[in-house]
Amino acid sequence: MNAETVTLSYGKSLISFRLERRDRKTLAISVGPNAEVEVVAPTNAPLEKVLEKVRKRARWIQRQQRFFIQFHPRTPERQYVAGETHLYLGRQYRLKVSPHIQQQVKLYRGRLVVQSTKPKNRDVIREQVEQWYRDRARMKFLERIAICQDRFPDPAAYKPAGLVIMQLRQRWGSMTPSRKLILNKALIQASVDAIDYVITHELCHVRHDHHGSAFFGLLDRVMPDWERRKYKLERQLA
Repeated sequence: MNAETVTLSYGKSLISFRLERRDRKTLAISVGPNAEVEVVAPTNAPLEKVLEKVRKRARWIQRQQRFFIQFHPRTPERQYVAGETHLYLGRQYRLKVSPHIQQQVKLYRGRLVVQSTKPKNRDVIREQVEQWYRDRARMKFLERIAICQDRFPDPAAYKPAGLVIMQLRQRWGSMTPSRKLILNKALIQASVDAIDYVITHELCHVRHDHHGSAFFGLLDRVMPDWERRKYKLERQLA
């Protein structure tokens, strides 16, 4: 799987995007929460054809970028100090750091409580919180996958071959050709109905590996309110 950065001019502006080649029949364009553009194209698609497709979608790309950028100042980089807030399942929890002989992270009375042997070491606190998020993400994602499968007429036919949780730069999730479901670990910060949107969207790719009318027809049938959920996700985590 090869990837390269490509830039094209559109009017007085430039659009840079990450071009990835895959064994597929259609071309897909997406704009991530960080406003970066990703294009996934068939392996043998000429670059000229790719540029033509991107240029046709340029206005949509710029509109999506403006939408995401307006929310960027709302989410400052976490410092992992007592008193700052952290998102979990769509709710804000204020961080509390306490010295303790054992390392532990838990939710308690509306707070995200970190018990640590090194309460003044931000790197240690960061790793404790990140590990807590990873553990919660695997547990919650597996639970929601099973529930989202039941939206389909034949749930077993949409069961992913595996779950991979990782940091994704430009997307909330993806479905590999081998039917492994990849989810962004940051998704655990979103509300459950937003998480379900991403999972259901990716499960639809088990049958349709594109974003054509057949794909959206299936998504509309199994999750009629997906656009509301998508908007909610973008507002929560952008």
